[in-house]
Amino acid sequence: MRRLSSDELRYTFLNFFARHGHTIVASSSLVPQADPSLLFTNAGMVQFKNVFLGLEKRPYVRATTCQKCVRAGGKHNDLENVGRTARHHTFFEMLGNFSFGDYFKAGAIEYAWEFLTEELKLPPEKLWITIYQDDDESFQLWTRIAGVPEERIVRLGEKDNFWAMGETGPCGPCSEIVIDQGSSVGCGRPTCDISCGCDRFLELWNLVFMQFQRGEDGTLTPLPKPSIDTGAGLERVCAVLQGIPSNFDTDLLRPLIATVEELSGKQYGQDEKTDMAMRVIADHARAVTFVVSDGVLPSNEGRGYVLRRILRRALRYGRLLGLEGPFLGRVTEQAVALMKGAYPELEETRDRIAKVTLHEEERFEQMLTVALPRFLDHLASVKEKASTALSINVFDVDHAEEGVGVVLSGGEAFRFYDTYGLPLDLQQEIASEQGIEVDEAGFSLELAAQRERARTHWKTLGTQAAPALYRDLSQRQKVEFLGYHHLEVEAKVIALVKDGVSMAFVGPGEQVEIVLDRTPFYAEAGGQVGDTGTLVGDDVFVEVFNVTSPLPLVIVHHGLVKKGGLTQGQVLTAWVARERRRLIAWNHTATHLLHASLRQVLGDHVKQAGSLVAPDRLRFDFTHFGPVRERELEWVEELVNEKISEDLPVQTKETTLEEGLAMGALAFFGDKYGDRIRVVEITDFSRELCGGTHVRVTGEIGLFKLVDEGGIAAGIRRVEALTGPGLYEFLRRQEQTRRRVEALLKGRTDEIPEKLERLLALVKEREREAERLKSLLASKITDELLQKTRTVRGIRVAVGRVDLFDHKGLRDLADRLRAHLKSGVIVLGSAVNGKVAWVAAVTPDLTPKVHAGTLVREVAKLTGGGGGGKADLAEAGGKEPEKLDEALAKVPKLLEQLLG
Repeated sequence: MRRLSSDELRYTFLNFFARHGHTIVASSSLVPQADPSLLFTNAGMVQFKNVFLGLEKRPYVRATTCQKCVRAGGKHNDLENVGRTARHHTFFEMLGNFSFGDYFKAGAIEYAWEFLTEELKLPPEKLWITIYQDDDESFQLWTRIAGVPEERIVRLGEKDNFWAMGETGPCGPCSEIVIDQGSSVGCGRPTCDISCGCDRFLELWNLVFMQFQRGEDGTLTPLPKPSIDTGAGLERVCAVLQGIPSNFDTDLLRPLIATVEELSGKQYGQDEKTDMAMRVIADHARAVTFVVSDGVLPSNEGRGYVLRRILRRALRYGRLLGLEGPFLGRVTEQAVALMKGAYPELEETRDRIAKVTLHEEERFEQMLTVALPRFLDHLASVKEKASTALSINVFDVDHAEEGVGVVLSGGEAFRFYDTYGLPLDLQQEIASEQGIEVDEAGFSLELAAQRERARTHWKTLGTQAAPALYRDLSQRQKVEFLGYHHLEVEAKVIALVKDGVSMAFVGPGEQVEIVLDRTPFYAEAGGQVGDTGTLVGDDVFVEVFNVTSPLPLVIVHHGLVKKGGLTQGQVLTAWVARERRRLIAWNHTATHLLHASLRQVLGDHVKQAGSLVAPDRLRFDFTHFGPVRERELEWVEELVNEKISEDLPVQTKETTLEEGLAMGALAFFGDKYGDRIRVVEITDFSRELCGGTHVRVTGEIGLFKLVDEGGIAAGIRRVEALTGPGLYEFLRRQEQTRRRVEALLKGRTDEIPEKLERLLALVKEREREAERLKSLLASKITDELLQKTRTVRGIRVAVGRVDLFDHKGLRDLADRLRAHLKSGVIVLGSAVNGKVAWVAAVTPDLTPKVHAGTLVREVAKLTGGGGGGKADLAEAGGKEPEKLDEALAKVPKLLEQLLG
């Protein structure tokens, strides 16, 4: 058996299949291209999905990859198991070879066996095979080609050995290659066999034989060109070749654990709890490194939410190791150093990874600052004990109290987890210190329900299946797009579709989807809206109001027949709305200038996260860690206008994806790129992969103006800008506003700031005077209420109506009364804007007897309202101010009832 490093194994695998006629294809992004139904790329076949479905053709029929994968969300979610086993990971690499209608079972089996036994020198007698129970062909091939004895070929059912892309579509049996690592590994039971769940019998490689098409009724139909999809986990194969029982001891992960050892001062291999924490941090640091490098930022939904969970789980385990302050960045830095040889993009995004990691560590500390007091307050209310402030060391679990049978519900635990990001295990430790048990089963039910909601959400967000007739059309004919150079062409109608049904004729007044054999119309893509225009023929007039592309090179014109009728085969003249297209081109080129300017001013971590290019405006979403300062926005705007005034040429070039990236062109995660791509270049200032329409020279844009900036999600900023008529209209409205302000302030524009300053100073002076008068009034009211206090069971009670005071004013007044009373209860009511405001306050010595929240809630009910709060101060509202006096009169009686 050859002993290979991970780098050597990766090279050996790819080189082996390259020698056998396979094209080495680079790993795709962890964010699946044009497939938001998947949170992350979780297998090697993801980037070839459309090839397997017959929707896309590549210039090769054999491929091999080493694919970056993440399984930490959705259907495939290993997150909670990471650290507990030797094999589970959030991030891993999958080695694979693929055949798109070329070789099939015999070839796949031959290549796999040759690679394992001849290239890697694994002992053939240690290898076992699993096959689908009805796959006699595979059984014969394994015995004939590989010489595997029949007793080492195990038949399993559909659950284990039948693969499907979905409920319908390509599917087929699969065959797994398993290695027997010997009795010294795994459970050690004498009855241990291939069906055991321990690590003795370890799956190395899965060969999927895609040979059927499953229909809506479940019927399996043989595919005309069966295909092959295989996957082998790099970490597992490394562990076997390096003669170690755990993936975490390989050269892929052990150096990261060593970094954690250095940071924590603890040694790996001495204590299982410590070991698990180190494994979690090492694995999660790799996942964070690669996910952030591929453009994902922590947020509260989707991929960003999963990333945040991974980050915070690592940080939580760091606290259990005693690591205080930022530490994870040191581990991600080591991950970059380890993996940059295989994935050079890590070096390019090193700064971004470091900044995001540090930023999230700081947010985690802030989360603890915000969440822990609320959590402790809630625990206090759960126990129904005194609400005195609790002071505990949340990471010291050596002094837990004995349980008292009090339970924090799973729903409440999940609320703190979901709202504040407070991990369950941290909640359990803090609750344990207070003698409270957390309903973990209930929490799990809530978490499972949320995952199902998220799964459904992402599924519905996914690319909607194109109608079958468009899929069939894409196989027969591709639409020729001529819109880069022509806005008017003659074309033939090749399909008419209404409500998903092919039509032979469509009459006037009907909306229809029209496919032409050639078109100048740009289909909505890459943030650019679709063209509008007309289709004109003999006695035919169609208004085109949108253009989409449900499949590559299938362009659909959404139109309304205004005159005449449409038939398949009819020849029409397609006219694009010229002025609208021109305005869109201005805004699209301006978007490229904006992106390049943002990167120059803010840094290379800026990356497009979404855009809208319309005729009247442009919108650009980008990654950045905080608000953009006003001066930075000014610099960006100045730089864009500088490049416009330079009248720079805008050039396009069609090339391969690899060549485009080598030229330094920016590509964006989530965008779909074929093997031939288009590079849009504005001298040396901007270079992007883009299929949109643009101006010939930047001077055509005229003028550019930023009009808004703000945050739309954690780590994502949005700017909006205008050019052309949209900018003219904006400036016209600004001018109208300026003239109105001049008229109101009776001064010229240059005098307005000084006049406003004087007015604001006057307003502040009046506000101070109002506060002084309010304070005098409050003092007078305080004296009056103190004179009217009564005693209920030895407790002084101040009750009064103070109209026109809002809740804040009532709270301030209640504080004054408490200070004077020293010991007592206060209930204040006010009629404000047709509603009732209530405040109740209790001095600290009486809170064990009287709860302000309970008292104010009961009083508020008398005015058709409700409320509550803490034991010492609470507020409420009411809808019936006419009952205010009656309610105040009943306060002493209510207090007696509460005192029992």
